[in-house]
Amino acid sequence: MLLVDDRPENLLALEAILSALDQTLVRASSGEEALKALLTDDFAVILLDVQMPGMDGFETAAHIKRRERTRDIPIIFLTAINHGPHHTFRGYAAGAVDYISKPFDPWVLRAKVSVFVELYMKNVQLHEQAALLRLQLEGSPRSDMVGRPTGLLAELSARLAAVEEEAEAITKKLDETSANATGGLTADHLEQRLRRLRQALDALEHAAPGDVPALPWQG
Repeated sequence: MLLVDDRPENLLALEAILSALDQTLVRASSGEEALKALLTDDFAVILLDVQMPGMDGFETAAHIKRRERTRDIPIIFLTAINHGPHHTFRGYAAGAVDYISKPFDPWVLRAKVSVFVELYMKNVQLHEQAALLRLQLEGSPRSDMVGRPTGLLAELSARLAAVEEEAEAITKKLDETSANATGGLTADHLEQRLRRLRQALDALEHAAPGDVPALPWQG
């Protein structure tokens, strides 16, 4: 995950709070430095300080959301200032999934971040499932003599069922930890991808042996 704050002591505090999640923590001391890190690395979530010299958090978030590579990364704004509902709304309008005022409860922050880390891991698994499905389409048999899914397809279907169950649990946890509606957008994105992959599996299982079904991600 990417930690963005111009004050080293704040970055150190965030690392201490989030180290228990066993994730790679990357520091950025400015908006410009954060954007450079996002050019080469993938992140599960971005913790972004609002008030920074030069490019502030709102402007940094706007750049992140304009890039196709990074627009779907969840952003949690952290701020030591509170100018009321308008200031909070500006954070959500900039694309944040959550907005936390300092000083914050370390347990609450860790709980919120852990949900987005879990969502990221599920998305990674979905990429792997899609790769397996494409491999299946390249010519391996889809069913046995009585029409039951075999080999790779059966394994993929079982894995997808497990991911679907875990995604439902993550969505419930997200509802519990995020008080705003925007947090659900990330979960919705995961659920849409799950539905597309399930549709692809169903199409593949019911296709005639010589047919190549039109998959949802191909159109």
